[in-house]
Amino acid sequence: MEILSEKTINDILPNFLFEGSFVGSESNTIGRINDTFILDFRKKKYVLQRVNDHVFVKPEEIMGNIEKVTSFLADKIKKRGGDSLRETLTIIKTKDGKAFYKNPEGFWRAYLFIDKTKTYNDATPKLFHEAAEAFSRFQGDLSDFPAEELHETIKGFHDTKARYSQFLKAIRKDPSNRGEAAMEEIVFLREHKNLAYELSDQVRKKSIPLRVTHNDTKLNNVLFDEKSGKAVCIIDLDTVMPGLSMSDFGDAIRFGANTASEEETDLSKVALNMELFRAYAKGYFKGSAGNLSEDEIALLPLGTETITYELALRFVTDFLEGDHYFKVTRENENIDRAKVQITLLKDMLSKHEQMESIIIKSANSK
Repeated sequence: MEILSEKTINDILPNFLFEGSFVGSESNTIGRINDTFILDFRKKKYVLQRVNDHVFVKPEEIMGNIEKVTSFLADKIKKRGGDSLRETLTIIKTKDGKAFYKNPEGFWRAYLFIDKTKTYNDATPKLFHEAAEAFSRFQGDLSDFPAEELHETIKGFHDTKARYSQFLKAIRKDPSNRGEAAMEEIVFLREHKNLAYELSDQVRKKSIPLRVTHNDTKLNNVLFDEKSGKAVCIIDLDTVMPGLSMSDFGDAIRFGANTASEEETDLSKVALNMELFRAYAKGYFKGSAGNLSEDEIALLPLGTETITYELALRFVTDFLEGDHYFKVTRENENIDRAKVQITLLKDMLSKHEQMESIIIKSANSK
């Protein structure tokens, strides 16, 4: 397992207000974007991250968002008698009072490690119900946050219409000469281009509101208490910014209710697990406290399909452009990831009416 280099230990760690004596580190390899290390300082543990500034081109703005959001959440948590050191991320400042440290090696930040918690990649109905409550509560807690204060950390992150345009551009340019290898996926995505426009049209008509959303609601972005199994904290706040509730809902389903992993190569294993979909819907409405409009509720199945379509677009686009966004460990990994999302999307489309029925029942029984 990768550990921090002596150079990094000597150059980076002294700049943060860590307590105790440094013992060692280990790498956390779950994320695809940033480099993450767990630091042991005897008295406490911390999370140290090097932010990928090729993906997040303005990391200072990300940390500005995270400072504001975590401070706001901490106040909400304290007022309801919770533990803000466990229920939201705590930024460890540098010795000069900043939320980050920048050097020629990169852009570094640190958080307090939340102990006695764990993450999961594979959902059970109970875990998924808990995660749904946590994400909808997170959105609810931020419902009165002044969204105009937040930077757009990745421009057009869930703008599926813009993602489709980038996809078409990648097809035309085909800089890595991979178009032929992705032809089946390209044809499918072009045939279903309506999914790139439907939610965008609703936003343009102002029939659905922009909210402060997480925008990366995978199951492994929830910390669960090791003993009780209760959701403790939402993590990975790099993409917290104005967005759509149905995108957050759909992304959680896309990741957690898939019967296979995102890296699966046996497509016969890929499908939408309706038991998990039902568990998430029930938890989501339990935590939402009536925050969603009727239009938002009605569009949750479409949001689920759209976000799955969007990720397939992104994987194919990155494949065509030479794998510069998502980390890969082997040839064709991004196109294989796209195949999983497309297979999942096909199953979602066949189960659209089932999703609508479950949403209606869950919304009415909250």
